Amino acid sequence: MKIVSTLLVFACFSQFSYAQSANVDIQQDPKIDQLLEIYKSSLSNNEYYRIQVGFGNYAKAQKIKANVEEDFPELASKIDFDSPTYRVRVGRFTSRLDAERKFNEVRTKYPDAMLLKPKKSTK
Repeated sequence: MKIVSTLLVFACFSQFSYAQSANVDIQQDPKIDQLLEIYKSSLSNNEYYRIQVGFGNYAKAQKIKANVEEDFPELASKIDFDSPTYRVRVGRFTSRLDAERKFNEVRTKYPDAMLLKPKKSTK
């Protein structure tokens, strides 16, 4: 009987300890969503600097990309097809100063790297 009453008391306290809950209701001006969309659109249309670390056939580009991701995990890397070769490019820098700083760092590991300023996309 003592065990049953102890379990009953424990069950009651455990129910009360989990009974706390709260709801948060956020009211946001609908214009904020519009501003966010405008901001995202402007970012995607901006020109940006990239660093090309290598090129070749697809297999070689994949190998270069894997090496770059290991050496510089903080940089986003991408394989772009520019006929007739695949080019491995890293980073997306909005300022030339930031791009040049990172370019100097990347070039120590990849001496053939080039700093690029791609044309705006017409998509």
